[in-house]
Amino acid sequence: MTHYERRPEAVAALTPEQYRVTQENGTERPGSGAYLHNKEPGIYVDVVSGEPLFASAAKYESGCGWPSFVKPIAPDNIVELRDTSHGMIRVEVRSRHGDSHLGHVFPDGPTSRGGLRYCINSASLRFVHRDDMEAEGYGAYIDQVEERA
Repeated sequence: MTHYERRPEAVAALTPEQYRVTQENGTERPGSGAYLHNKEPGIYVDVVSGEPLFASAAKYESGCGWPSFVKPIAPDNIVELRDTSHGMIRVEVRSRHGDSHLGHVFPDGPTSRGGLRYCINSASLRFVHRDDMEAEGYGAYIDQVEERA
């Protein structure tokens, strides 16, 4: 089993936008994220710790302006916290080992796929293409990645 953790050198290597989002609970502008329209097969991992978070098979187009997923690839790697900032009550999503702010989860996802919408900032993620998963140590998750036309 791989050990994931928040390492100071990983935090120091973040871009200013990645730092603002993951370390200062920021939000990227809607429609601006690098992975919003990514349709390649693979997984999304925490940019700080590398822990696996979401699979391409769980990604869908929600129209909200951020990458959206119906479920995490490894639920134990996700922490959900009550967020009352900005005059709203929401559920914040953080990575367990990297303690990175990822985004929020809402109960308005596709009902046929569980009803949840994990609305995630691209800046908090690193995409690992299916072809690279085995070499990067994520081979155990290949069965959660599908071919996309």
